[in-house]
Amino acid sequence: MLPRLKCSGTTITLFQSPEEGWQLYTSAQAPDGKCICTAVIPAQSTCSRDGRSRELRQLMEKVQNVSQSMEVLELRTYRDLQYVRGMETLMRSLDARLRAADGSLSAKSFQELKDRMTELLPLSSVLDQYKADTRTIVRLREEVRNLSGSLAAIQEEMGAYGYEDLQQRVMALEARLHACAQKLGCGKLTGVSNPITVRAMGSRFGSWMTDTMAPSADSRVWYMDGYYKGRRVLEFRTLGDFIKGQNFIQHLLPQPWAGTGHVVYNGSLFYNKYQSNVVVKYHFRSRSVLVQRSLPGAGYNNTFPYSWGGFSDMDFMVDESGLWAVYTTNQNAGNIVVSRLDPHTLEVMRSWDTGYPKRSAGEAFMICGVLYVTNSHLAGAKVYFAYFTNTSSYEYTDVPFHNQYSHISMLDYNPRERALYTWNNGHQVLYNVTLFHVISTSGDP
Repeated sequence: MLPRLKCSGTTITLFQSPEEGWQLYTSAQAPDGKCICTAVIPAQSTCSRDGRSRELRQLMEKVQNVSQSMEVLELRTYRDLQYVRGMETLMRSLDARLRAADGSLSAKSFQELKDRMTELLPLSSVLDQYKADTRTIVRLREEVRNLSGSLAAIQEEMGAYGYEDLQQRVMALEARLHACAQKLGCGKLTGVSNPITVRAMGSRFGSWMTDTMAPSADSRVWYMDGYYKGRRVLEFRTLGDFIKGQNFIQHLLPQPWAGTGHVVYNGSLFYNKYQSNVVVKYHFRSRSVLVQRSLPGAGYNNTFPYSWGGFSDMDFMVDESGLWAVYTTNQNAGNIVVSRLDPHTLEVMRSWDTGYPKRSAGEAFMICGVLYVTNSHLAGAKVYFAYFTNTSSYEYTDVPFHNQYSHISMLDYNPRERALYTWNNGHQVLYNVTLFHVISTSGDP
């Protein structure tokens, strides 16, 4: 999968620049304008210095070398200047003695003193040149200092830090964002992105998924073609391998499945056993069924499917809070029932009657304890209905999404990826979602 970050629990449509590998994540804003959370972060694998940054760093190194050389030159010049200034003092002393003598010296002594002065006269111009060079060095050093400061400011503005510095900054920012996401994990669905077609493979109906509980380094993909009597599950090592159709192993289930509402959760596959209302938990590593249990009163064998049919009587889902089953019973008059399941025993922990007729639903998925139902599996579908298990209430919604291939037979939310996985007329498709979260600040009542 693409690398993802979460900010304020409101993740969000992903935009990627193919030139730089940068990704943009942004959240919704509270109605009163209290919260805006935006982060622009490069994937760590793409952290590198561009050409301008390298040139700037090289230029700064050259300036530093020049500055150091000037310090050495200034020290040497200063020593020479001190010697020449000593000669200047001597010249002035001799000149004063000549003026004071005024004929008191013998002709021989006067001539010797005059000859000495004649020898020292050329030092006068050398002294003047040394003074001028010293003033030039002082000015040049000041210019180098100013240039170095300007380059440092440009470097900071450009972000032209070394790889290690940039990596540390990115890691620190990611840690802060992940801490933010842990505190603010859920939100209300307000938008669905344009579709991202991952692959076109298999028949018109099927399902594909990743493990919602696996660590981020585990990017295995499971693929199940068809909607009834199937037993063959393909496990691809990575999403890239799935796209290329390589590096996979095959699992042969001991009992065939019905429908496409399967889910992989914490290393196990949860599915509906064909021609029954039995839930099966199949463990991939041990290649065995760990537990199976009937859902009391649940319809099966196309008694209460979604509008597209396909033995979709029972639909299993995983969100931030755990494992769910969506189905219906005669007792509920064909309305959708949502049940929380114990993932270890498959016992029903609690159920809700949503009041929405299952045969009128195109597909459904769970996000943050909320069941979202589409009004059709065909073109023009939208998320039309939402049922909130925390308040046992519902509302009608209007969240469109682009049904590119016009026949959705599987639609599931993955809380790890914050994305919708879809099987659309033989195409495996992803959608990113926009979640809205109202954030209370510490100063709020």
